[in-house]
Amino acid sequence: MNGKPLVSIISAGMSKFGKHEGLLAREIFSQAASEAFSRCPKLEPKKDIKAMFIGHMGEAYEHQGHTGSVIADWAGLTGIPATRTEAACASSGAALRSGIYAVLSGLADVVVVGGVEKMTHRTTAEVTEYLAMASDYPFEQWHGITFPGLFALMATAHMHLYGTTEQQIALVAVKNHYHGSLNPKAYLQKEITLETAMASRYVAWPLKLYDCSLITDGASCIILTKPELAAKYTDQPVHIFGSGQASDTIGLYQRKSLTSLNATKLAAKTAYDMAQITPKQVNLAEVHDCFTFAELMAYEDLGFCKIGESGKFIESGETRLGGRIPVNTSGGLKAKGHPVGATGTAQVYEMYLQLTGQAGKRQVKDAEVGLTHNIGGSGATAVVHVYRSAQ
Repeated sequence: MNGKPLVSIISAGMSKFGKHEGLLAREIFSQAASEAFSRCPKLEPKKDIKAMFIGHMGEAYEHQGHTGSVIADWAGLTGIPATRTEAACASSGAALRSGIYAVLSGLADVVVVGGVEKMTHRTTAEVTEYLAMASDYPFEQWHGITFPGLFALMATAHMHLYGTTEQQIALVAVKNHYHGSLNPKAYLQKEITLETAMASRYVAWPLKLYDCSLITDGASCIILTKPELAAKYTDQPVHIFGSGQASDTIGLYQRKSLTSLNATKLAAKTAYDMAQITPKQVNLAEVHDCFTFAELMAYEDLGFCKIGESGKFIESGETRLGGRIPVNTSGGLKAKGHPVGATGTAQVYEMYLQLTGQAGKRQVKDAEVGLTHNIGGSGATAVVHVYRSAQ
């Protein structure tokens, strides 16, 4: 990797993902912020932190907008500029881009970037409606299609074009549940068999219950600074070398391909070029598996395997712990959970743990280069970042 680091991560924090009954989103975020601050004792949050960017998808869950100021207050950081970013499920991935801009501009030496969502107190029907707001209202929402249906359309097209099977899709769930069983902060910390996944009820053919991520509460955050200042705060920084974000049509019906996300390809190219690496140099990745098939698409769009060969790639075991490029060692959205606004920086939290050797039972040996991939909606937004350990 010959590129220069854009910013450095000096700490990170995450709440447990799952159901947080009786807690507001602001209280859940306070847990993540508390961990991030405690991991970095040389940091004086009220003195050092100059800005905050918070990913938060929906006011509807708690009837609460103005999230930036709310979260800054409860994190003990009133006074600083605090801004909410919204890009559907990529809200905190976009927040990370904003944090990078702030540091690179010279306006803020240290910033907090995070995300939060409180979802489980709502009914499944309500959450489905709120999430559907990230799709095209007049041409998708209004006609009743929801995100399981949209990703099912993509999966069906891939099956017809490339012979991908339901069993190959289900293998993503098996792998990610295994990884999640090793993550004490994951929502579902249990392994499943392929037979269990295949026997679960259909949600939208060919996607079954175990192919869908969970309605989840959770929060995550990271602390960024200039690379030249990182040593002031920690002897274990993680450097971000590449950052890419791209967009596509919000409506799936407008796209040239149903089997690939062009926004992912564009964002990945930007991040790879900036970091001056190729996909083969990535040691591990956290990708956006809101549905298991989305992970298969990500393998292809990120260049981890050839187009149309993601089904065979998951069968090979290369993306499992111990494989050539472990993917979603956290358990992914599938097992760790998917509190939509928090997902992007939760991926970064896992990357921070892995690249500083703090991932415990799921630690990837000798990991140096990592990648995170966060998408919004059915791929109208994609954010990709490349990381490297300082070791």
